[in-house]
Amino acid sequence: MSLVTKCIGTAKKVKHRFEDEIKARTPVYVSPVRRVERVKTTERVVAMTFDDGPSRMAPNPVGEHKKGLTMELMETLEKYGARGTFDVVGSTAENYPDEPGKHGSASWGGKRYDHYPDIGHDGEGGAQVCREEIDRLISGGHEITSHTYAHVLYGWKPLVYGRRHYLGDINKAVEDLKKLHTLLKERHNYTIRLSRPPHYVDKIAPGLSSYDALSQLGYQYMAASFDGAGWLPLSSYEAEVEATWRPIERALTTNPDSLCGQIIFQKDGFNMARRTPIADGLEVQLKLLSDAGYRVVTVSELMELSPFADLGAGDDCFEAAKKLVDAGYCPAYRDNTVRPDKPMTIGELAETVFGWPAASRRVERILKKSGKWPSGLAANHPYGAAVDMAMERGCIEKSSAFDPDRPLTEEDIKKFIKALTGKMPESVSAATRGDALKALAGAVC
Repeated sequence: MSLVTKCIGTAKKVKHRFEDEIKARTPVYVSPVRRVERVKTTERVVAMTFDDGPSRMAPNPVGEHKKGLTMELMETLEKYGARGTFDVVGSTAENYPDEPGKHGSASWGGKRYDHYPDIGHDGEGGAQVCREEIDRLISGGHEITSHTYAHVLYGWKPLVYGRRHYLGDINKAVEDLKKLHTLLKERHNYTIRLSRPPHYVDKIAPGLSSYDALSQLGYQYMAASFDGAGWLPLSSYEAEVEATWRPIERALTTNPDSLCGQIIFQKDGFNMARRTPIADGLEVQLKLLSDAGYRVVTVSELMELSPFADLGAGDDCFEAAKKLVDAGYCPAYRDNTVRPDKPMTIGELAETVFGWPAASRRVERILKKSGKWPSGLAANHPYGAAVDMAMERGCIEKSSAFDPDRPLTEEDIKKFIKALTGKMPESVSAATRGDALKALAGAVC
């Protein structure tokens, strides 16, 4: 293993440890956009995602592969009755002027921008030029998700991509997302529903994030819980291929159910050494999963089976929370947990009911720097816009000193239900989030 590879691997571990520590200290809020990493299920079902394609370029080394990488991957999936989720870009052809970065490093594809499948070869990848590949993915039952049109960072990431150009503006981020969405809708009659930000960079100035951008298109945030490797350069191609399947073998040997509901991250493109170990590793992965009784489905199929990280079929409150999601409500936190045994607050109920329509109002207020909401909440408060809408609808008494953290009462939820349905329920329980969600679902779904 090279020094560069060791450094990259160490940097990733430090980054994840740091992010875990920050996450543990950061309050979690109810949100219309949920970060979906894995879902709770006892079924042996798993999803595979493939970033940065589609690509017409042949795998490297070519070996027995005769077609472009994307075609090779989808045919391998179909050989095992599997459906993949291809997280595509539109085109990186406009990401110039630029020059090649250091081979084997995170900037291998370009110093200022990413280029797929490679710098100087942008015309051989992306949905804009790979029309046949996109049509073939759709006809094969695979899922297409958005990795943004041009794969430009949303915000600055100094540790690894400090020299990279970034958008730094939510309107530019939304415009880029819409460009790919429109391409798929108008040319292929396909509607994208999930997105993964480039390099998982979320912050967008001023005080906004990728979650705000995704909310403008009604997308969910597609993350991953299991690293399929292959992206990291190792001492040889053979070592890289083994790295794609050995962790899966190890996980299944330790606990055959350990991959239930997981989302696996892969690459539909070159790794940092400009090799494609997934081209030979995928079949081994699929055989291991198949022998263990797993089905490989799309991320949307996985979410339809079980949308949440902490609730699965048969759990109390699962059906109510799922009905609310299907009806356009927001019963879960941003980390995709429902936490039914936790008390619910009045602010959480407002976001549960008005989260999606309130998302644009919140972004607009932050961009206009309009100051506090009439409720007294700060412009960037996660529940500010939803509380504003709840007051307008008569769900909450108008107040300029509203406390969103006040525990929910039975009278609160009765008032919400009456304002939403015109009917006052006789009795409801608001003892826990689960009780409140079941009462709400019973009234509005």
